[in-house]
Amino acid sequence: MCRHIEAHPIVAYPDRPPVAFTFDGRPLTGLAGQPIAAALLDNGISVFRHTPKNGQPRSLFCGIGQCSDCMVIVDGRPNVRACVTPLEEGMAIETQ
Repeated sequence: MCRHIEAHPIVAYPDRPPVAFTFDGRPLTGLAGQPIAAALLDNGISVFRHTPKNGQPRSLFCGIGQCSDCMVIVDGRPNVRACVTPLEEGMAIETQ
């Protein structure tokens, strides 16, 4: 994890173990329970999906689950909001 902030009162996860997951088949690591969006950003991934009409890239926008910009496919299930879904060991996450 190259970009995770270690010392911060809100985003620090000192007692959470690392977990393995994949994004579009690429093996990555994150911290158990951190939002999927945070784990992707920590790994340098900023495009989570593309709009159906124009193919515009989308990423984290509101960060509280109210918009649809961060939706990804998790373990075959589409329309998962990456900003509010906790990361778990072995998740297969895909661009939507």
